[in-house]
Amino acid sequence: MFKFGIEHEVAFLDYTGKFMDFSCVKFADFGQIIEALPEYPDDHRYLHIGDAGIRKKRWYIEGFERFGESGETTECVPKGIEIRTIIHSSIEDAIAELNQSYNLLSQTAQSFGFSPVVVSFNPYQTAYEPQPPLNIYEQRELQATPEEQTVNIYMVTYGPDLNISVADLPTAAVIDIGKKLTYYSPYIIPFSYSSPFYNGILWDGLSVRTFIRNGKRPATRVFVKNQDELITSVPSLTKIARIPAEVGRIEFKAFDTCRDFSLYAALLTLLKGMILDQTLLGRATTPDALLFQLSGKEGFDNETIYAIATQILTASELALGNDPDINLLKPLKKLLEKRETPAHQMIREFQYSGSIETTLKNK
Repeated sequence: MFKFGIEHEVAFLDYTGKFMDFSCVKFADFGQIIEALPEYPDDHRYLHIGDAGIRKKRWYIEGFERFGESGETTECVPKGIEIRTIIHSSIEDAIAELNQSYNLLSQTAQSFGFSPVVVSFNPYQTAYEPQPPLNIYEQRELQATPEEQTVNIYMVTYGPDLNISVADLPTAAVIDIGKKLTYYSPYIIPFSYSSPFYNGILWDGLSVRTFIRNGKRPATRVFVKNQDELITSVPSLTKIARIPAEVGRIEFKAFDTCRDFSLYAALLTLLKGMILDQTLLGRATTPDALLFQLSGKEGFDNETIYAIATQILTASELALGNDPDINLLKPLKKLLEKRETPAHQMIREFQYSGSIETTLKNK
């Protein structure tokens, strides 16, 4: 009935311990890593490849593609490497593949002098400004979709897409799920918070990624087959599927990056339970930016966020019933009981070590 996939963005330190981002890394630096990783011949059935050929493998360079005045690709400014799993019928299988791909990426990157780190917001750069400035062709292309106009945010944020599809659901039902997850997203994303650094110092909150990104970019995206099924919204809730396997896919995009991949398993299970649930009646086409900012600052310390997160977790458990996946929710229950997020542990680690890089390297 359910299918699952994960997209996970990875940032890197170089051999000196310097954080590698668009200010200092070149496409070729990460390109040699991608070149050394394997290519699986059937992946095109599950993974979008794209026109530029950058996404041929389960690993690809994540960044901002630049174009010439005539529309030809001139370069890709990198921010990191993204890992994509193929589609799986179980959460455990998706997590197993993610672990395998991450370990292979880590080993390969280290052979070229790079070490992967877990990050959700660039700890040193606050925004991205294209250099040279965008030409007329690029400006026109960025106006095509609302999300493309927020490249200044996109290039400093890192995070997962947790992908779920449900067999044989009509498009209207899939879009309704997207609205449901969008509405409740500010209450569940503290389970993942992992971006307490901003501009080289400890930030006054738990997720600067949430504070800056969410509301301007989608919390959830639903892939539809036909043009007439699209909903006009800013940011976009719906998008045309690029390959048949994407039709009906629900991408949850609001979580921070998880250092412990078992937390992804818990979050996928939570989303699965929310999809099955019939009691949570809130719906939203676009994210509530102010609520996201409150959530990013306070997390479960906020009484309303804590109360509704508890309601959602309970509803998800009840909807799962006898499903064995219910056991995967345990990490979320522990966090909620402590009213903590993963960012709290990162803050403690930073206070002990005094080093952002040391904190980011812990996994």
